[in-house]
Amino acid sequence: MASPFTHDVIIAGAGMAGATFALAAAQGGLKVVLIDPQPFSAQLAPTFDGRSTAVAYSTFRMLDALGVGEALRPNACRMDHILVTDGRRPGAASKAMSPAYLRFDAAEIGDANGGEPLGYMVENRHIRAALAQGVTDAGIEVRAPASVASVATDGFGASVGLADGAVLRAPLVVGAEGRGSVVRKAAGIGTVGWAYGQSGVVATVRLGRPHGGVAHEYFLPSGPFAILPLTDQRASLVWTETTRAAEALRDCSDEAFQSHLMRRFGEFLDGATPEGPRFVYPLALDLAEALTAPRTALIGDAAHGVHPVAGQGLNMGLKDAAALAEVLIEAMRLGLDIGSVGVLEQYARWRRFDNAALAAGFDGFVRLFSNDHAPIRLARDLGMAAVNRIGPLRRAFMREAGGATGDLPRLLRGEVV
Repeated sequence: MASPFTHDVIIAGAGMAGATFALAAAQGGLKVVLIDPQPFSAQLAPTFDGRSTAVAYSTFRMLDALGVGEALRPNACRMDHILVTDGRRPGAASKAMSPAYLRFDAAEIGDANGGEPLGYMVENRHIRAALAQGVTDAGIEVRAPASVASVATDGFGASVGLADGAVLRAPLVVGAEGRGSVVRKAAGIGTVGWAYGQSGVVATVRLGRPHGGVAHEYFLPSGPFAILPLTDQRASLVWTETTRAAEALRDCSDEAFQSHLMRRFGEFLDGATPEGPRFVYPLALDLAEALTAPRTALIGDAAHGVHPVAGQGLNMGLKDAAALAEVLIEAMRLGLDIGSVGVLEQYARWRRFDNAALAAGFDGFVRLFSNDHAPIRLARDLGMAAVNRIGPLRRAFMREAGGATGDLPRLLRGEVV
């Protein structure tokens, strides 16, 4: 006979996707527990995660609905403009416009989205801090540091064994612990994908002049280079290079790093000064072959790790969290078994196509732009120029980037489930 349930949902991974899902599920009345090898105090350390995230305006609605948006706003920088340039130089950002650019302005869709920006740039450490506080205020159980040692499922539920010998049991276990997901492996769900042979150097710089809320994305032969606006006249740089070159940029002195930066990008940065540590993240595509298995669901990077070219990885993961929470809460209110095949298939149907299509789109985007072949450059430059001149198409791109298209979970519409 199966042992009684200790929780409604066991969540492996208390990172941004896992913590957001925990808040959403608990808000709807589910009893959840978060398990993570790293306690929140370690996740908030300056050296834990140096990245910043472009939070889509629909995703920020979700964070508001979960009660953490207010804590984030002082550290969130509006992105009212995005400028995309192709070539070997900064191009449209520092000199006369060439046809090879795209410009997106929030004002173009302002009436449709209530005056919201295209998104908000927020340092991940601030997102983690707000979520940690939200989880604590909600009284959600957190077991950290703790590691998942085993996952076993049967017809009634899932049993999760921890490294300290404790055993938890629930109708459902959720894998939210990233690309190396133990839950995904225990469920026998494989992945497809490949490494890009590139790494992203992430650093924060203080600019010599205000950035004006403009996000710049340069598509250069070695890969994209992004200058993303942060609060307090700072910017987050995401500099794509070969892994060897990226590691050299990470390990060099601040003076050498700044010299490389200024030599390559000229006067546009106007005396940008590096602040804090630099980080290197290998870039690869990892797409789970399924989002669910018996008594198991995947969200976030456990389900899909994508290239950061469009800054949509976290937004995809938080949309997973919103969709799964909504499906489970509605099933619970109807008296259904929240871990049953039928309930989990609703979640998989909702998110399967969107995740696969976005992952394929980002992969194609990287391959199209990360090369220096003249015919391909000509074709993509003509394409960018055409899109830039077609208002309805340009506005459709902005709404897609803002996460406001398709069948949205209620949380992404700003509604409590």
